[in-house]
Amino acid sequence: MQNTYVAFDVETPNSRNHRMSAIGVVLVEDGVQTDSFYSLVNPETEFDAFNISLTGITPRMVRNQPSFPVLWELLRPLLERGVLCAHNAPFDLGVLGRCLLDYGIQWQPMGEYVCTCQMGRRLLPDAPNHRLDTLAEMLGLPLRHHNALSDTRACAGLLQYYMSRGDISRFHRSYDFRMLHTVSHEK
Repeated sequence: MQNTYVAFDVETPNSRNHRMSAIGVVLVEDGVQTDSFYSLVNPETEFDAFNISLTGITPRMVRNQPSFPVLWELLRPLLERGVLCAHNAPFDLGVLGRCLLDYGIQWQPMGEYVCTCQMGRRLLPDAPNHRLDTLAEMLGLPLRHHNALSDTRACAGLLQYYMSRGDISRFHRSYDFRMLHTVSHEK
């Protein structure tokens, strides 16, 4: 049974979702949050007003921040430590995949992941909805929504809650980074 999960969340500068303006990563090892990483990212592209208002991240804030290829040297070893985990994982995996493609960075063709939103639909069926902010509030998890590290910590907290309720291996799926989509379903 896999016991290391890599929760992550990205914020994007525009509706194209092909670059990131921030990323948060939290390692969950044997059910415990053990390490975290956060960085603003210079997306080297335009920002939409909607994304600025949602995330609070402006072009000026990221002007002197590292670009994705520079950060990749730090991110890659973290992301390879375990099963990837995100809330609404296909979105975050898609942004990661498009960044890799846009910058011509070769990585693993397939990635194993779990989605705390999908798990919530099965394990918390009576929740009013399965958005991160709703589930975090239900479980008393702190959250400053649309801050990549705060969202990641809340996602990791959801994962820990689900893990405490039993084996979550049936929620493992695979993501094809070459084709940018999920290729397998729940076991």
